Amino acid sequence: NMQDAAGGFRTYWDEIIGTVTCWPSLLSMAATWDVDTMHEFSVALGQEFAGKGANTILGPSINVHRVARNGRNFEYLSGEDPFLGGKLAEQYVAGVQSQGVMTVMKHFVFNNQETNRGSEDSVVEDQTAWELYYPPFQAAVDAGVSGTMCSYNQEDGDYSCSNNRRLNEDLKGKMGFRGFVQSDWGATHATSVTSGLDMDMPMVNDPLFQPAALSQVPEKAIDEAVTRTLAAMVRMGVMNSTKCTPPACNDYFVKDVRGNHAAVALKAAKEGVVLLQNEGGVLP
Repeated sequence: NMQDAAGGFRTYWDEIIGTVTCWPSLLSMAATWDVDTMHEFSVALGQEFAGKGANTILGPSINVHRVARNGRNFEYLSGEDPFLGGKLAEQYVAGVQSQGVMTVMKHFVFNNQETNRGSEDSVVEDQTAWELYYPPFQAAVDAGVSGTMCSYNQEDGDYSCSNNRRLNEDLKGKMGFRGFVQSDWGATHATSVTSGLDMDMPMVNDPLFQPAALSQVPEKAIDEAVTRTLAAMVRMGVMNSTKCTPPACNDYFVKDVRGNHAAVALKAAKEGVVLLQNEGGVLP
């Protein structure tokens, strides 16, 4: 039971509006510079998702900003600071997952612009990747994040969800990520299980992860993909705690789960309004 994410439980349908909290953007949350506020928000967010019958949140979004006009900068928790992003990502993962809801960090990786996002190629050297773009993801991995969502763009000439170097060597290898990798919706370009993709989120008539295609994949790779997915579910206990199975979730969808969270949201919004004073000429 996966659900978006950045501003709270996504209100796809009119009957959900007014039953969940509209939270400050994750970029605004980053501007609080406050790990305690982030944790308080994340626990409340997890409570609302659990109350709606969800067992997975498609977040946090933690890419470090590079392009100032990127249309999704508002939902990226790191802002321009990989260290800050790492500290806040830890709290997001811990807080949400304390409520029995799996977290999925995104968008892996180098998803720094919306313009031509389905075709642009992000070319990043290793030192820059590990020092600037990877730290928030590494922090989320160390905090026990359940899943990773690969992105629409290419990286060094290979699409993100088919990128063996980034998914297998860096994420699952050097970072030590033990959860599952899922695609963004429609971001799969090949039956790329051996390249590190464990789960395809398809668009209409997507044959890439259907039985005929998967029958050509080595059994060992299939076993690993299934094991990673099931292990995350077992670790978080979602097989026993999930409240409903779609489409029989309407009672939970329309349930008001806000509680006293408006006060938490207001506090976070106020703390996100930051004015810097250049004392001692520290800033240029």
